[in-house]
Amino acid sequence: MHVLSVTPEIFPLIKTGGLADVAGALPIALAGRGVTIRSLIPAYPQIREIFRRKKAVLQYGRLFGGKASVHAVEANGLDLLALDAPHLFDRPGGPYGDATGADWPDNWRRFAALSQVGADIAGGAIAGYMPELVHAHDWQTAMAPAYMRYGKAFATPSVMTVHNLAFQGRFGAGIFGELGLPAEAMSLDGVEYYGGVGFLKAGLQAASAITTVSPTYAQEIRTPTYGMGLDGLIDLRADDLHGIVNGIDVDTWNPATDNNLAATYDARSLKKRRVNRLAVEKHFGLDHDNSPLVCVVSRLTWQKGVDILVAAADGVIASGVRLAFLGAGDTALEGAVLALAARHRGRIGAVIGYDEGLSHLMQGGCDAIVIPSRFEPCGLTQLYGLRYGCVPVVARTGGLADTVIDANEAALSAGVATGFLFAPDSGDALLHAMRRVATVHGNPAQWASMQRQGMKADLSWDRSAERYVELYRSLIARRPSDK
Repeated sequence: MHVLSVTPEIFPLIKTGGLADVAGALPIALAGRGVTIRSLIPAYPQIREIFRRKKAVLQYGRLFGGKASVHAVEANGLDLLALDAPHLFDRPGGPYGDATGADWPDNWRRFAALSQVGADIAGGAIAGYMPELVHAHDWQTAMAPAYMRYGKAFATPSVMTVHNLAFQGRFGAGIFGELGLPAEAMSLDGVEYYGGVGFLKAGLQAASAITTVSPTYAQEIRTPTYGMGLDGLIDLRADDLHGIVNGIDVDTWNPATDNNLAATYDARSLKKRRVNRLAVEKHFGLDHDNSPLVCVVSRLTWQKGVDILVAAADGVIASGVRLAFLGAGDTALEGAVLALAARHRGRIGAVIGYDEGLSHLMQGGCDAIVIPSRFEPCGLTQLYGLRYGCVPVVARTGGLADTVIDANEAALSAGVATGFLFAPDSGDALLHAMRRVATVHGNPAQWASMQRQGMKADLSWDRSAERYVELYRSLIARRPSDK
């Protein structure tokens, strides 16, 4: 089974979030299951060096304003097709914006080009390669199924994965004439969206199947509360909607071998976590005592609910819990977190920015990790927490609800609890959850049981990979009747 993945980022070459993790993990997870995935990615500056001496397998005299070529290369165990279009992708800054974080004004052109090339490859543009299915990721590649629908690859099945519905790629109607689509595509049944062009909407409309990165999020986005204006379309396509939870790289995230830890450990040697706890306390300037140490490893944004935690922080500290923040994001929230750390010296510590090694140490040394997201398509941080015996305290939404078993009385008695869930997304609910954390943490045997239960959960890509294989096979099997 040959699949073309079209993605704007891929771990470990270029990453801004969970999308890259999925795009990088799936090809490796599926390789032993009869699925060969080639990934089409933009040739950002970080990627150009790996194919510099590779002959082009596809060339464009003009692609959205300049010459472009596609180069085949293998890197980090991945089979890649890199779209080299310097006028679109060879820029300083990040994949989507400049060094200040401002979006590139021509992002519509950049990712329409990536999508069009994906559709061309699906139609046989590369000699000797004809994918049986195309898998697109988020709004940046969502136009690939649309280009396929109106081009040579109209009969090739496609999967559209929504990693975060909040980012939709909405642009004015004025760009339509430059997209190279037929006039009939500018319709409600095509790419038109509230009078403009909607990239994600176009992909949701055209793809053979839609997936999200958790079952609960798949149901949530069918409602006005979480649907971000697309709930009507998604609900109409409910039969084609599938929620598949992300896995994690259990080799990279392994407390028994992690070089970022002060002391490695496993579920049978949890006492060794104390060494990591001391290292976290020292790094963040926190008091050394037996109170619960709860970490935050997150983008500091409204979606992640950091403002909820900030508002409840005084009560959290009064409940006997200490906090360690690692993250960056909204300037106002960064300032609020630093102000909390200054007001509660020894009880709250903060590092503004992101440090991969420090995030591993925090998971390996803190007692719990709090994730108060207002919505969370899947979430990986709570999975890392489970893996490291860092008990998740999470909002009851999306993938958080799908992956954490609440420590209610019945679950604690049965020995199956793995964390704490709370709802609604309010300071009072979060504070109540933190008080529950302090209570259960006061029972060392019960707390250790929760840690071990989380650590033995299957967090790998194995089950999720099987779900994708089943979906791919079912879509390819339907292809003859679509012609």
